[in-house]
Amino acid sequence: MNRTTPELTIPLEVPREEAGPGIVSDLFVLTKARLSLLVIITTFVGFCAASGSRLDWLRLFNAVLGTTLAAASAAVLNQYIESNVDRLMERTRFRPLPAGRVKLAHALALGIAMGVIGVAWLALTVNALSSILAAATILIYIAAYTPLKRRTSLCTIVGAISGAIPPVIGWVAVKPSFDLGAWVLFGILFTWQMPHFLAIAWMYRDEYAQAGFVMLRRDDTTGSKTATDSLLYTFALIVITLIPYHAGMNGEIYLGGALLLDGVMLLFAVQFLIERERASARRLFLASILFLPLILGLMVFTKA
Repeated sequence: MNRTTPELTIPLEVPREEAGPGIVSDLFVLTKARLSLLVIITTFVGFCAASGSRLDWLRLFNAVLGTTLAAASAAVLNQYIESNVDRLMERTRFRPLPAGRVKLAHALALGIAMGVIGVAWLALTVNALSSILAAATILIYIAAYTPLKRRTSLCTIVGAISGAIPPVIGWVAVKPSFDLGAWVLFGILFTWQMPHFLAIAWMYRDEYAQAGFVMLRRDDTTGSKTATDSLLYTFALIVITLIPYHAGMNGEIYLGGALLLDGVMLLFAVQFLIERERASARRLFLASILFLPLILGLMVFTKA
């Protein structure tokens, strides 16, 4: 989830030993609060997109809570597994586990507890299908994405699958079936994550390589393959964002906004392909951050 999924925001973390961070700030880092916020937003969007004119607010709360706990569980367990590796990267070595501020046993217990509670909460308060999808999110992230990061660049695809499930959980919380709308939401989140994360991976390629993470193709020393993949996934993203209009799910206002946002993403993806520099990768990364909430907001507020 996740992202969840691959990292969704990667500012360099500031050393905090001297500042004496509290348990709350450490908990925010362990659960990857920024990623959890994305999970909340996408689950909310999926729920709203599947709902009629009136929202079941209690069911929405339960769906968001359970999904967020599941995503937080995956984040904590991921850091538990990678605590030794995190010591090797500048941006992660001051996290609570590699810095020694939180014990490994405590993190493991927290991650397992959040996962069990989140999955059980969805089963008890929402429905079985949402619970199964939440469990799948955790398993894919921990059992597949995390170990694959040290073996193959295909890990990014696996991570994107995990990160694309939360809006589907929101959808099936209302309609326990995989309708077209659920697949569109999954497709948008999946294809969006790829240029987003590939830009990050190129920006921090040296740190990833130092830690033994294979986030990029091993033979892509110039970035041409990474930038080409980013552009291809951007094209796929554009195609999927146009489906809601052609399927009658959204109207012309959505179409106009989607085309504008798609054009911006395409511009920066092409620029990254031409330049293949950190600056152009960062611009694509920032454009993707703006793109997602805007396209999802359009889907919700202009639905037919």
